[in-house]
Amino acid sequence: MLWQPALPERYVRMTDAELAEGIRARKAELGKRLLVLGHHYQQDDVVQHADLTGDSLKLSQMAAEEAERRGSEWIVFCGVHFMAETADILTSDRVKVVLPDLSAGCSMADMAQYDEAVEAWDAIARATAGTRTRVVPITYVNSSAAIKAFVGSKGGACCTSSNAAQVFDWALKGGDAPPASGEEVKILFLPDQHLGRNTAKRKGFVTEFDASPRRPAQTVLWNPRREQGGLGDAEIRAARVLLWAGHCSVHKMFRPEHIDAVRAQHAADGGITVIVHPECSQDVVDAADLSGSTEHIIRTIEGAVPGTRWAIGTEIHLVNRLAKAAAARGVFVRILSDCQCLCTTMYRIDPQHLLWALDGIAEGREPNVVRVHPDAKAQARLALERMLRNTAPAGQGAVPSAATAAPAIVD
Repeated sequence: MLWQPALPERYVRMTDAELAEGIRARKAELGKRLLVLGHHYQQDDVVQHADLTGDSLKLSQMAAEEAERRGSEWIVFCGVHFMAETADILTSDRVKVVLPDLSAGCSMADMAQYDEAVEAWDAIARATAGTRTRVVPITYVNSSAAIKAFVGSKGGACCTSSNAAQVFDWALKGGDAPPASGEEVKILFLPDQHLGRNTAKRKGFVTEFDASPRRPAQTVLWNPRREQGGLGDAEIRAARVLLWAGHCSVHKMFRPEHIDAVRAQHAADGGITVIVHPECSQDVVDAADLSGSTEHIIRTIEGAVPGTRWAIGTEIHLVNRLAKAAAARGVFVRILSDCQCLCTTMYRIDPQHLLWALDGIAEGREPNVVRVHPDAKAQARLALERMLRNTAPAGQGAVPSAATAAPAIVD
C-alpha cells in the first residue's frame, strides 16, 4: 500500500452538499479535459460524479476510447491502484491518470509480488527439469502492472472473470506457440486461487477439493511464503494448474452456510436464486445456482423476471444499487450475507479525496499521477493484447455453477 498524505482540514470540514457542489463545479470548469471513472464497487456519493462506470478492465478500455474521442488530458480513476495502472497502460502517453487516494490498493493484487513470481517460475523450472513441460502463466486483471509485465514477458496473458475459461483454453494449447509432440502444458495462475480453481473445474480438471484416490488432484496451491511454494517436485510435475495463494478479501467472506441460510429464509416465499462471483471459494460457487463476473451479475439482474428473488454474493455497494433498481421492476434482490462485504480499500476514495484531486488538476498541480514504467508497460500490454486477441466478447448472462458446468469425469 502506498502512503497518502492527510488532506487539508477544509476538505474534512465540508458538508456532503458542499463537496458535491465543489466536484460538479470543477468538472464543469475542466470540461472535456477531464474524464472521471467510477468502479461498480464505489460508494454512491462518488459514483454519482462518474462519467463512465464499469468493472476495472472495461473502464480502462472505455476510458482509452473516450479520452481519445474527447481529447481528454486527465483521467481520474475512482477505483484502486492496479486499475489506475491498467488505465495508464491502455491510454495515450499524453493522458495522465490520477488516483484520488494512493492508499486505495487491492489486497489480492498485493498478494503477488514480482520477485515472488520470478522465484516461483525458476523453482517450477527446476522441479520439471528433464521433462517435456511448458508453463504458460495467466494473471487475472486484478493484479499489479509488474505482474502483468512478468506474465507478458513469459508468453502469458491476462484474463477477466468473464473470459478466464477462454484464456485457459488458449494457454492449454500452448499459448501463441503450440506444444511440441509429447510436451505437457501447465498453467501458473495468479493471483486469485479461487477464480483459477473454479475455472479449472469448469475445464474438467480435478481440484484439491474433489480429489480422491481414484481421481488425483490436477490443481495445486503455490504458497509464495513457503519454500518451493510448499510443494514437492512430484506434486509440481503431476499438476496441470498451479494456483497462486491469493484471494479477494470481500468474496472470501461468503460461505456455503450463507447459501443454506438464505434458502431456508426464503423457502416459504417460493425460493430464491443464488448468484455469486467466481472469486468466491469453490464450495460457495458449487453450492450457488449461478456464478458470473460483475457484468454478468448486473445483466442477469437487469433481465430478471418480475416476481423473482435473488441473493447475490458480491460487494455490498453494487448489490445495494442493483436492489434499488430491481425493486422498481418488482424483482427482489438482497446480498447473500449480512456480513460487511465491502471493499474497504475502494472505500478510501471518497468525495473529499475526489474534490482534492480535481482542485489540484484545475490549479495546475499533478496530484497522485500513476505512471507505469515504459518497459513494464510494453510487456503488460502484451499480456492484455494476447487476452483480447484470443477471446470473444464477454458472454451475455451468468454461467451455470461449476457443480453442473464441469464435464463429467469417469472413475
